[in-house]
Formats: sequence, C-alpha cells, structure tokens
Amino acid sequence: MKIPYRDLRVKNPRLRSELLAAVEGVLSHGRFIFGPEHEKFEAEIARYSSRRHCVGVSSGTDAVYLALRALNIGQGDEVITTPLSWIATVNAVTLTGATPVFVDIGPDLNINVELIESAITTRTKVILPVHFTGQMCNMRRIMEIAKNRDLVVVEDGAQAFGAAQDGAVCGSFGKLSCFSMNPMKVYNAFGEAGVVLTDDEDLRDKLVSLRYNGTINKQNCHYPSLNGRLDTIQAAMLLVNLNYLEEKIEGRRAIAALYSRQLRGVVQCPVEQPGNRHIYYAYTVLADRRDELMRYLASKGIETQIQHPIPMPYHAAYKGKFKADIPVCEGAVNRILCLPNQEDLKPEEVEYVCSHIREFYNN
Repeated sequence: MKIPYRDLRVKNPRLRSELLAAVEGVLSHGRFIFGPEHEKFEAEIARYSSRRHCVGVSSGTDAVYLALRALNIGQGDEVITTPLSWIATVNAVTLTGATPVFVDIGPDLNINVELIESAITTRTKVILPVHFTGQMCNMRRIMEIAKNRDLVVVEDGAQAFGAAQDGAVCGSFGKLSCFSMNPMKVYNAFGEAGVVLTDDEDLRDKLVSLRYNGTINKQNCHYPSLNGRLDTIQAAMLLVNLNYLEEKIEGRRAIAALYSRQLRGVVQCPVEQPGNRHIYYAYTVLADRRDELMRYLASKGIETQIQHPIPMPYHAAYKGKFKADIPVCEGAVNRILCLPNQEDLKPEEVEYVCSHIREFYNN
C-alpha cells in the first residue's frame, strides 16, 4: 500500500466540474484582477468569519506582512510570537523592521500563554499567536493580556481556517486576522491565496491600498508597498471550495479520532483543548525515535512529514540574532511527526499506518 502525506489531486467529479465552470466564468468575462468573484469571495469570508471586512491578498505571508504594515509596525517595535511555525511568520515581522520576541510553546504546541506577560516590554506592540496544526491558541487569555497591556493582537490562522473556540471561529478575535489558503491548507486555493480580516474600516482601507503597491484609487502611491493582490480565478475557485469546507473538516476530524483511538499510549497524540474545534490541518504526534520511525514507515510506503524541524529563531537567516529561551520547543521539534490525514483517507489506510507504527515500537 502506498499512502502519500498529501494527495492534492481533485478526485471528486462534482467538485472538479464546479471548479472548471468557475474558471470558465472568469475566462469569459476577462476580469482577472478584482473581478466580481473576488468581491463575492471577500463578502463570503467576512460573513463566515463574523467580521465586517475581508481583504483578499496573494498569500498568507503577505497577509501577515500587510497586517503589520497597516498597524505601522516597524523599526524599534517588538512582536511577541511563537518559535514553532513556518518561517513565513517571522519573515513577515522582520521585513517590517520590527523585532520578533519568541515565547516558548505549551503541550498543545501553541504559544504558552502563561509566559507571554513576562516577555512584554515597553517596545512591545503586537501579540502574534499562530494556531498551529489547526488547533487554536488560548485566545480568551491572549485577548485579556492584550487588553490589560494595551497591545494589539494579530492572529496568524494560516493552518486553522474553520477552527473555533467556545463557538467563536478562528479569525474573529484579533484586531487583524490572517489566513493562508494555499493548496496544502484544509480550505485551499489552487495556487497562492490569503486574506486579512478586520472590523476596522480604516485598517481595511489601508490594507486595500497596501496590497496594490500602496496606491489610492490605483494611481497615487501613499505607502511604499508591493503587489499583494488576489487574482479572480483563485477567488472563484475558493468560492466553490467553501461549499465543501465543512465536509472536509469533518472528514479530518473523523480520521483524527481513528488515529487517536489506535495510537494512544504508543505515541503522544494531539489532544483537542476544552472548547476547541480542531480542524487537523496536520495530525501531529510526538514520537520517540522519530527519525527511525519515519524511515520505517517510508519503507512500508507511508509518507510522513515534519512540520517544522527548525524553530524559527534557529534558521540560518536568524540564528544568533534574537534571544530565544524555548526548551519545550527545542524538545518538541525532535519528536514531531505528521501522519497522512487527507480527508478522503480510507479507514483501512489509517489502520495500515497505525499497524506499522505499533509494529515499529513492538519490535
């Protein structure tokens, strides 16, 4: 049996037909930038996320970068964030000129909220939590800290669109909330795509400018910026995929339940925190002898991944530049292993993966 970590092919005939029809619609009207589907997409995502405004951008990285730019974050400012995320998070911070401050993670692999306050200084402007693997951080506590210390929260929900906490959807907490919708995500485009959400009309207007080279009315540049626009074809296809999102999330949650039942006590399985709705962008376990296990599973045709093997402050571009007291993260990255959890994975495929994990440890 061969089980890839991700299979991004569109195998559902009905979905494939609807996606092709959406592309044909854009090809017919020819408005490839800011076409009618783009406007509808922004409205639908704002509605889904319980926000007043959605600004479509070209990637999740652009979403975080432009959100920080809209807040005038720059040289001399500090942004508190997690060390465990894709490097895009810290790149967005440093490209504004601000300094990232890394707070260690907790058992759920998200930022440890009990360590945030001790990291706040007079230069701190933003708390930037990342909802890792599809499970939300403790946003109630983060928002409380931010309010008490007069800080702004920018959510990085790149891995968690559709997740929820105490009934509130991911992206509904921060002053600004950012998402990636690239092909790997649960709610995916078929290329790069992202959004920024906010309830603040002035921030919305500035984001609209920043994503179009900082221009007003597409002509006069007010803020030096880059091209971060979302194209109409991706917006059209995302509108189609939105109709399938709940089905995909429930499929992943069912697969996660199968994994957890069969692997509990063998490896450290993810635990859905009280009040959370985990969407399982990744089913991430902590495994002893991780690299050996990974090689063993590969020999059985099972592809796994490590997300992410290098803490952000230890990448070559940043090593030694920022203080990082992150022992929990350092330990976790040597044990993290992501198992295949595509929503259409069959129960017998999950059993195949689990049986070989048990076999590895029994031997």
